[in-house]
Parts: sequence; C-alpha cells; structure tokens
Amino acid sequence: MGGAVPDLRLAGFTIGLWLAALGALHLSAGWGIVAGAGGLGCAAVLAGALRSAAGVRWIGVAVALGAGCGAVATAARMSVREAPALSVLVESGATVRAALVVRDDPRLLARSAGPPTFLVAVTLESVTAEDAPPVRLSARALVLGADPGWRGLLPGQRVTVTGRLLPPRPGDLRAAVLSARTPPVPEGRPSWAQRGAGVLRAGLQRACEPLPDDSGGLLPGLVVGDTSRLDPALEEDFRATGLTHLTAVSGTNVAIVLGVVLFVVRRFPAGPVLCAVLCAVALAGFVILARPSPSVIRAGAMGAIGLLGLAGGRPRAAVPALAAAAAALLIADPELAADPGFALSVLATAGLLLLAPVWRDGLRRAGCPAGVAEALAVPAAAQVACGPVVAAISGTVSLISVPANLVVVPAIAPATLLGVSAAVLSPVWPAAAEFTAWLGHWPAEWLVLVAHTGARVPAGALPWPDGAVGGLLLAGLTVAVLFAARRAIVRRVATVVALGAVLGALPVRLLSPGWPPPGWFVVACAVGQGDAVVLAAGAGRAVVVDAGPEPNAVDRCLRRLGVREVAVLVVSHFHVDHIGGVDGVFRGRRVGAVIGPAWPEPASGRAAVEKAAAEAGVAVGVAGAGWAYSVGGLRLEALGPITEMRGTNSDPNNNSLILRAGAGGRSVLLLGDAETEEQEDLVAGLGAAGLRADVLKVAHHGSALQATALLDAVRPAVALVSVGRDNDYGHPNAGVIGRIARGGARVLRTDESGDVAAVIVEGQLAVAVRGDPPS
Repeated sequence: MGGAVPDLRLAGFTIGLWLAALGALHLSAGWGIVAGAGGLGCAAVLAGALRSAAGVRWIGVAVALGAGCGAVATAARMSVREAPALSVLVESGATVRAALVVRDDPRLLARSAGPPTFLVAVTLESVTAEDAPPVRLSARALVLGADPGWRGLLPGQRVTVTGRLLPPRPGDLRAAVLSARTPPVPEGRPSWAQRGAGVLRAGLQRACEPLPDDSGGLLPGLVVGDTSRLDPALEEDFRATGLTHLTAVSGTNVAIVLGVVLFVVRRFPAGPVLCAVLCAVALAGFVILARPSPSVIRAGAMGAIGLLGLAGGRPRAAVPALAAAAAALLIADPELAADPGFALSVLATAGLLLLAPVWRDGLRRAGCPAGVAEALAVPAAAQVACGPVVAAISGTVSLISVPANLVVVPAIAPATLLGVSAAVLSPVWPAAAEFTAWLGHWPAEWLVLVAHTGARVPAGALPWPDGAVGGLLLAGLTVAVLFAARRAIVRRVATVVALGAVLGALPVRLLSPGWPPPGWFVVACAVGQGDAVVLAAGAGRAVVVDAGPEPNAVDRCLRRLGVREVAVLVVSHFHVDHIGGVDGVFRGRRVGAVIGPAWPEPASGRAAVEKAAAEAGVAVGVAGAGWAYSVGGLRLEALGPITEMRGTNSDPNNNSLILRAGAGGRSVLLLGDAETEEQEDLVAGLGAAGLRADVLKVAHHGSALQATALLDAVRPAVALVSVGRDNDYGHPNAGVIGRIARGGARVLRTDESGDVAAVIVEGQLAVAVRGDPPS
C-alpha cells in the first residue's frame, strides 16, 4: 500500500486511553488513579529516554500519555459510582424515592408471558430513603419499569419514581439499577428540541403504518433509529448477513446526509467556511431528529469524519481527526471503551480512511471504472477493519457480508433521504409524507430481500473462536495479510489459495450443510431452561410442542430447521418456560391449530397463548387422553393426563399433555413436565407395553421427580433432555440421567450440545447435534 504514511501519534494516544479506560472499568476509583499516575510517569520517562527514532519515541509517549489520561478520566467517573452515601443504599437494597433525568429512549425488553418491562438509561439527581435526608448526586443508573408510562418518555425528561436499588453489573459506570415500583411522575417538559424530534419521529411512524411490515418497520430504524416496529426475525437476518448497521442509525446515514449537503452546496460558489457551517447545521439537525443518545452522537462524529476525510483526500489529516474524535468521546464517556458498537464505528471509519482509498486507486489502475471501484472498496475496507470485533462477538467469520454490503449500496441513500423527507413533511403535509414513505419503502424492500436471501445462504459464515482470543487472532492475521499483500506474488498466491479453499469446501457445505440433518424426525431446540420440541411433518412443515421461555430462541430454531408452516402447536401446559416464546412460533409462519390441556392454570400463561393465537386468527383447542392427529406421515396421539390431578407437588405439571408421535416406523414419547404422580398414573393406566418408545423427551428437564417404573417401561434408545446451562434448579438430576444411560439410551442434552435431533436413516435410528449451546 503506497502513499504517505499517516500521522499515528494521536492514534497512539487514543489507543492508550481506550485500553486504560477498558481496564479501569473493572477497578476501584483509587486503583484507577494509581494506574493513571503510572501511565503519566511512563510518558515522562519515555519522552526523556528515547532520544532517537523520533516517530517511535513520540508514538510510545502518546500511548503512555493516553493510558494515564484514560485511567484518570475513568477513575473520576467511578468515584461518583462509589460515593459512600449511595453505595450503602445500593448494598442494602433500600427502597428510595428517586429524582432522575431520562438519558435515552425507553427500550422494551424481550418478554414472555409477563407484563412488558422497559429498560431506561437515566441520570440520578437525588435519592431519598425512608426517614433519611435526600442524597444529591449525578450518577448514571438503569431503571426497570413495567408501567406503560415509561413508554412515552423522551430523553431529557425529568421524572420521580419510587423503587428498590440494586447493584449494577461489574465493568459498568452505572451506580445502580432501580427496580421501579410506581409509575414515573413527570416533572416539567422535555426540551423543545426533543419535543420537536418526537413529533417528527411519530410522524414518520404514522407515514410508515400503511407499508408492509418488513419495510415499514425497517425504514424508521434506518432513518432515525426507531426500531419499535422492526420484526426480530428480520433483525436476525440483517445480523446474519452482516447488515446489522442498517437496522439503526450509523455513520453511513450521517455520511449520506452530509454528502447531499456538500453536493448541493458545491453547485454554488460557496467557500469552505460556508460548507462547514451548512454541514454542521445539517449534522445537528439529524442528530436531534435521531435523538442525541450516545450511539447517535458516536455515529455523527464517525460519519462526519469519514466523509470529510474522503472528500478532502488528506489521510494524514483524517487519521488524527478520527483519533481526536474517538479520544474526546472516550474521555466524555469512558464506558464506550467496553461498547462493541463504538469499536465497530471507529474501526469502520478507520477502514474508510486508510484502506478504501488505496484499494479504490488500485482497482482504478487495474482498469476498474471509478464508480465500481468505490463501491467495491468501501464495503470491503469496512468489513476487513471490523472483522476481528465481529468475530469476537459472534464466533463466526462472514463470507457473504462484503457482497451483501456491496449489493445494498444503491438502496441505502434513497431509502435514507426519502425517510428523512417523510419525517420532515409529516407535521405539515401528512399525505405527502405517506407518499414519500411509500417511495422510500421500495429501496427498503431491496434491503429486506438481500437480508433474507443472505441469511439463508449455505456456508455463509464460518465458525471462528469467539471472545478476545478469536478477535486478536483474526486481527493479527488481518494485519499480516495486509502487509504481505503489498507484494504482487503474495497477492497472486493468496488469491489462488482462497479460490481453491472456496471451490473445494463450498460443494461439500452445499451438499452437506450440517443442519438440519437429513431425515430428522424430532428435534429438541436449545431454548435455555425450557422446552420446545419440533416434529417433522413434510417439507417446510412441522408440529411444534411447546415454545420455550422467550420468542427469539424458538424462532431461530425453527428457521434453522426451515420450518415455514406449523401444522399444529401443542402446548403441554401453561408454565412460562413452555409458552413464553409462543410469539416466536407465529413469527412469519402460518400456524394451522393450537392445542392445549384442559387444566386452566396458570391463568396468565393460558391468556398469553390465547392472545397470540387470536392475533393470528386461530382458536385454542383443548385436548386430552384419546386425542389424535395426523399430518404429512406423522401421527400424534395424546396418552394423558388419564385423570385430573389435584393437590400434587405441582398440579400444572402433573396435568401436562403426554404425547406419543410416530413416523417412519419410529416413535417418540413427549412427557411435558409430568412429575412422579402423573407418570405413575400413566404406568398404571397403560402398562409397560403402552409406553414403549424409541425416543424419550425426558420430563421436566430431567428433574429428580421421575417414576422409575415409567423409565423402565419406555426403554428408549435415545433420550432428549431440554435444559438450560447453569440453571438454578439442579437440572438434570445426575441419578436420573445415569439410570436412563444404564438402560442403554444415548442421552443428548441441549445445555451441552445445542439443538439435538433423532434421525431416521434407511429405517434406522441415529442422532445428530448442532453444537453451539446458548450461554
């Protein structure tokens, strides 16, 4: 890579500051000050000791100076977190009345059968415990609130609320978590800027209401970061395809807005000062529209630097500008040092400044048209720069991210600009806003199509070590390849090796994609501490028994299996770990019927299932012993409950629907959460011969409450245990698992192996595991 060497001294300062802040987050304020003094001392020593190699000397000094400043800045913020007056209340779990300022939009947490819970980032201004004077402070906190009043609050809004103080997680500058027990009481009004932004954002949502769900939910997220209507399944597709930056405001959006302003201004005889002023006004307006949360301010800073760096064509000036902006953000908010989004923003901008121009010029020298060269170089540079962080987070290296980002380039600018126009028009001309949003949904539909298609490409992502080790490993390989690729012979050899690897491995991955296994009969999904079992019922169709504790996990499992239609959803009983994910079953799929037991409790669980079914136009039927159903070569029959049970250890568990399913000459027995009483009743009513099955879904996550007579009667060849890793219940019971294994069964656990399957191959029973169990 030729060209002038960038000035890296300020970059060294930023890296030192970043690493020191990251380390200091896990120390006390006192140790942070000690570390800061050490870093500043090292800077002084290096400045005096390194007399030669001026560039190396000053980069070393800058790193040490940055480390000292980062540790001190973080320690200063931590001293607020560790203020004795507040920490005593947090440690005792005191109930307090708090005055606070909302810092960001309330976020609705993924929920199951319970009421919606909002997570709100706030600044505590005072806390008052019972019979104690108020404690005045300015400390960050999180609020967990279930009251609907949290939904409409705007950043900058002052409220009072009563709740219980809880400790924050380690490595966090927040001083406390407040579990709200009363509705928020607003004090005054938000600022005019936030009220105006709220009007525009609400207007954009209204303009998008008539649009299809996918593009209508994506457009507000792409334009102003409002993802309240974004389908979680679509968001997962964007993440799998490496397009997650398009589901919320990013530096790309800022660069597009400023690029249009520069394009218009340069059509007139405007000097650089006027250009800078107009860009600043446009940037401020866009940040206000998208809400000046930390993520949006970060995107604004990175996007503005990236665009101005490219426009000016001065990489030596652009890198110090990027380093200065990152350093200023870290000093203002040291918690960004642990934020993956911040790292991705900085790295993507660095790739845009350092790699993209070189690759663009190289492509143009090779005869590539200018526009095509730019379109190829920008996403490739961003992906290469961000790859180590993405690999550390996801444990995968995407092979489709660069082509996916390339093909969506033509749609991003029109979608963003039309969305912004719709928001601006909405207060004064709603009809024009709806028309503009309708125009904007067409490029958004292209983004949706690319995300859906890319997420389903076989071998679209390769496994890679996750965590810091995986990220550092890929970073080292990336740097080595970039330096080695400066030689033409290395580029040729690397190209041949890469093509050989792809052409050699891709047919294998296409012919044997790994999951789902061919001939799968029954799969126990890895949904954490809960149950979700899928029975094959034809191409793209299945019967689902239970839905796990939350929607995303069961939805991902069904998508991995290619299930597009659920012939019947069977609910064994209405505990939340079996019905909390019912919305995920309905997500993007047709559900033919919903069946549950006659036992009505818990009422909240039954109501949640009935609500989800009613929204899809399906009634919830009742099944009991003798119910039968056939679809696609699969036959289901309900064996129990034979008698209604009351006064047991858990009546809902002991009135679980017990199912036996058969296909291809093989059978599976699904016991729900039946405990000893119902299991013994089954043995007494049906006898050992009536319970024999090839596959057993072990009851109640392998708890100790099993009837040994039933386990002996079933004599399964395969036992599936759906259980969460490190759960608090001691599931599965070692004695129960040992007894099943001694009976000759192969025991597969979702906490150890992820999704687990029983497979029928030429009439014979086999097993397969997907791996990657949820943490």
